Amino acid sequence: MIRNIAGSVLALAGATAAVWSPFRAWYDGRHGRDYAVDELFTGITDAKADLLGSILLPFAFAALVTLVGVLLRSRLIVAFAGLVVLGFTILWMVRVGQAEGGLTVGSDGTGLGDGVANAFGGGVLLLLGALVMSGRGHSHRVDRPHAHPRPAPETPSAAPEGPSRPPEAADPSGAPDLYAAPDPYGDTRTFEVPTGPPAPDPERENPPPRG
Repeated sequence: MIRNIAGSVLALAGATAAVWSPFRAWYDGRHGRDYAVDELFTGITDAKADLLGSILLPFAFAALVTLVGVLLRSRLIVAFAGLVVLGFTILWMVRVGQAEGGLTVGSDGTGLGDGVANAFGGGVLLLLGALVMSGRGHSHRVDRPHAHPRPAPETPSAAPEGPSRPPEAADPSGAPDLYAAPDPYGDTRTFEVPTGPPAPDPERENPPPRG
């Protein structure tokens, strides 16, 4: 947060210096607003340019780009604005050097003026602002797992019961009820099993006489 604020202040200061520079002397007392933009590509002449067609145009565009970059907290956009300012400033210096046969700096106001220094310094401040800015933070959201209700414990299902017979249809004769549920334990009757020798049968040993 602090880095974004500091970088934004540097970037806005650089954009302000760049926009203000055409209203200062650039070379031999000639203001930057007197140089036409197209002369940077075709050659410097003595003709005075209109304000909107002067070197102020790319600097105003760079200031607008800087404002967008500060609002979006974009380092790339602010750096692009700084490159625009420095690029047009260096291109102007090349063209003026070609036209004048070289660049000079005089203490009496001749040669390079403070307007060039403002433009060059504004571009450097824009690049410094882009470096200082931390950019837009990317927050990673971690979704907490949803709490799933625990399934209820399964209860053992009861044994299927046979079809029940209505009470009014019961058989009074004592016949087995076909609708009754089967006994899970089966028949529980007990039988006596002889353990010794079989008892003698008197009828078999002394059969009755035949008539």
